[in-house]
Amino acid sequence: MANVIFITGGQRSGKSSFAQQKAEELAPGPVYVATARVWDEEFRQRIQRHQHDRGSHWTTIEEEKYLSQPDLTGRVVVLDCVTLWLTNFFVDNDFNTEQSLEQAKAEWKQLIEQDFTLLVVSNEIGMGIIPDKEMPRHFADLQGWMNQFIARTANEVYLMVSGIPVKIK
Repeated sequence: MANVIFITGGQRSGKSSFAQQKAEELAPGPVYVATARVWDEEFRQRIQRHQHDRGSHWTTIEEEKYLSQPDLTGRVVVLDCVTLWLTNFFVDNDFNTEQSLEQAKAEWKQLIEQDFTLLVVSNEIGMGIIPDKEMPRHFADLQGWMNQFIARTANEVYLMVSGIPVKIK
């Protein structure tokens, strides 16, 4: 079973930097699993900035949905991020929350059967204003339910607040 370290927090709270720093402390050659799809030019630039922030000692695997496919045994892995990963299920399932949650949970269970250290980055999006549109409300529900599911399987959980990690489990 995986040693899961779950790192959640708001946008630009320092989640990715904290996960990368911890991974580099644990292994000289960590793995970065990127889940993002390139939606537009601004997002492409975000991805490039993240790539630049990591050194050449990182191995990058790009996997939009099927996280359990790469063999990660014995590695230290940063998964960045659950929110983008869930977005891929949500869009591919025509915004069906239940189907997306079911598929994501099944894939998560397969992923953590491997023996490795996994630092998981996820957004905590349900702490603000409730969206006035149905689709974003459903995605916020999906994200919240999946965060709870992952946190239950995690060995450690951190909440990032303004760049400061607060250990909550």
